[in-house]
Amino acid sequence: MATTAPFSRFEFMIAWRYLRARRAEGGVSVMTWISLVGITLAVFALIATLAVRAGFRAEFVDTILGANAHVSVYSAGHQDAAGNLVRDFSGYDAIEKNLLAVPGVMRAAPLIKGQVMVTAGDATLGAEVYGMREEDLRTIPRIGIGSAAIGDIADYNNGIAMGSQLANELGVTLGDKVRLIAPSGVKTAFGISPRVNAYAVVYIFTAGRYDIDKTRIYMPFAEAQSYFNKEDLADEFEVMVKDPELIDTYAAALTRAGGSEALLWTWRQSSGTFLRALTIEDNVMFIIMAILVLIAAMNIVSGLIMLVKNKGRDIGILRTMGLTEGSILRIFFLCGAFTGVLGTLFGVILGCLFAVYIDPIFSLVNYISGGGVWDPSIRGIYNLPAKLVPHDVLSAVGLSLGLSFVVTIFPARRAARMNPVEALRYE
Repeated sequence: MATTAPFSRFEFMIAWRYLRARRAEGGVSVMTWISLVGITLAVFALIATLAVRAGFRAEFVDTILGANAHVSVYSAGHQDAAGNLVRDFSGYDAIEKNLLAVPGVMRAAPLIKGQVMVTAGDATLGAEVYGMREEDLRTIPRIGIGSAAIGDIADYNNGIAMGSQLANELGVTLGDKVRLIAPSGVKTAFGISPRVNAYAVVYIFTAGRYDIDKTRIYMPFAEAQSYFNKEDLADEFEVMVKDPELIDTYAAALTRAGGSEALLWTWRQSSGTFLRALTIEDNVMFIIMAILVLIAAMNIVSGLIMLVKNKGRDIGILRTMGLTEGSILRIFFLCGAFTGVLGTLFGVILGCLFAVYIDPIFSLVNYISGGGVWDPSIRGIYNLPAKLVPHDVLSAVGLSLGLSFVVTIFPARRAARMNPVEALRYE
């Protein structure tokens, strides 16, 4: 007996005719539409979730790497003549040269760090001062040249640089003066009294992370040494490398370059807990959205079962005309596959459009809700990011098509095994 090749043209033709059949003709167009819409929305939700997840992670890591050191080199400490533990670096120029000589190191800068109270008028806030040279400040990606900042960085040595959120809450702008109060300040005969100095705000930056813009102040390195009583010393070194994702591979060389007392604190260690939490959340969200896609795919099963029941007479006639069980199975498999493919295609289009136009969409949602949907003081970043990653889109497409094809097989097999005599007995 002659056999036809799998997925022949007539199998596609019959499957497409069944999908377009009206209810009066024994079709299940309503169920088909429900299945199509369900798959579309599920794939759209999956891609949108993956895009926001990837965007949030990329934005978070970028703000860490853009405004913070990839690795901080600090001192384990040594005892001075009085027996006090000193955790500063002397001879920091030589150490800086050693750090810059390490292959892959793009930037190394000595740093003075200290906590202060900053006041302007009646406003008083806590802040963290970073003492840094102008040439080093210029090279920080989200703070120096090319960043979202106001003011001229060339005036840095005549005042201080301040985060935009800190400036807003203090109510100061360029040229205004603020007072910095350091608890451990001037040494007197009666003990240590707070040091109070006034500085002009000459540069206001926006790093992109609320916690940085709310608390950080940059001060000229020499002035910070004097202000914090650290003459000829540096607290630590801020190091940036060519490939921060491989920061662990630089550890041994950086430790040797920093000297016998050097210890390292990398960006992964400082944000490792949060990054691990993001990874766990990513996996959980993918599983939840995969279940949503599975539920949507199950609508295909319902529609096909009804279609097989309504087309029992047609199946019997096709079998008596010579169609094999394989042909019947492929016809009804194609009915479900068409729905899955079209739903996946529409879902991918909607998901990609959502990721590309997320800013105007979110602005519309924020406008309709009256504002305040996204609080940067809680989220840490200023808007909801989205990033289309080809691997994520392909994962969503593969998951949707895979589930659609698998669930379609069971009702298609039921149609293929239908006995033509039983199907035509009452016709």
